[in-house]
Amino acid sequence: MRLIRVLIAVLCLAAGAVLGALNRQSVSIDLGFGFVPATSLGIVLIVSLLAGALIGGLAISASVVLPLRRRLARAERARADSAAGSGLPAVIAAEN
Repeated sequence: MRLIRVLIAVLCLAAGAVLGALNRQSVSIDLGFGFVPATSLGIVLIVSLLAGALIGGLAISASVVLPLRRRLARAERARADSAAGSGLPAVIAAEN
């Protein structure tokens, strides 16, 4: 598994290097609220891909992971409450 992660990391680095090498044109970006001075198109592409991945990860976290954590916490509280009501320790109540 570690070898696969290393290979994927090397492939991503190589793809980023190729992307930067093939796109050397100078671009400037007007964001409406700010201005990014002239920089390499390859750098702009890599930064925008990274920003998109981060924003997508945050969206997934907010829409899937956080509700599941709340649901798990509620289930654990309900299990602890039912174990406390039965007079048995939580481990023994979970086995029954």
